[in-house]
Amino acid sequence: MSAPASQTLSRGIRILELLADEPLTIDEIAARLDVHRSIAYRLLRTLEDHRLVDRDANGQVGLGPRMAALAAGVAHDLQAAALPELTAVANDLTQTAFLAVLDGDECITLSSVEPRHTVANVAQRPGARHPVTVGAPGKAILSQLPEAQWPATISAQLRADVAETHTRGYATSHDEVIPTVQSVAVPLALRGRRPAALAVVRVTTSVPDTEIADRLLRSAAAIRDALGG
Repeated sequence: MSAPASQTLSRGIRILELLADEPLTIDEIAARLDVHRSIAYRLLRTLEDHRLVDRDANGQVGLGPRMAALAAGVAHDLQAAALPELTAVANDLTQTAFLAVLDGDECITLSSVEPRHTVANVAQRPGARHPVTVGAPGKAILSQLPEAQWPATISAQLRADVAETHTRGYATSHDEVIPTVQSVAVPLALRGRRPAALAVVRVTTSVPDTEIADRLLRSAAAIRDALGG
């Protein structure tokens, strides 16, 4: 991989990617970036000035409120069309529902909705990402791509899973991204846009995968209609 044109900018972006997963201390950020603490501190001060990160009383650094405003502008029409459907799915199935899109060789959560009336549920934060080669959303996304556009490292099992997803119209995963967590996803193919998927995530449920998939497919169709295909 070639060196970035701006190392400072690259490091700042990397900090935002790290904080999308979890809050960190300055020392932890410096260690993840493999830089001196003073460099990490200067980068964080700049990000703080732009309200992209903030620090709590314990010194934990997290994403700031400005990030929410920036994220809302990404594929705004898609998120607007998906939000009511995600809300309906989450409350109908009492499972966290989310919209994922392809980003390079990764699957990134664009928006998510947690169910209104549950004792406990799995959180799926916007900005969360994982390789497209794992998880139900990844399989649903790969099922929309020609094999020439798949990542180089595709196992025989994943190839079979994607073929099954293409045939039956939905994908499942168990313990692939997060231990004990299960997911069901359906492809969301939209003309002129990167491949996407609608999915739910949960620890356990009595609702059959086929019933979950049918509910997601209805929402996918509604989103396509709202966006004109």
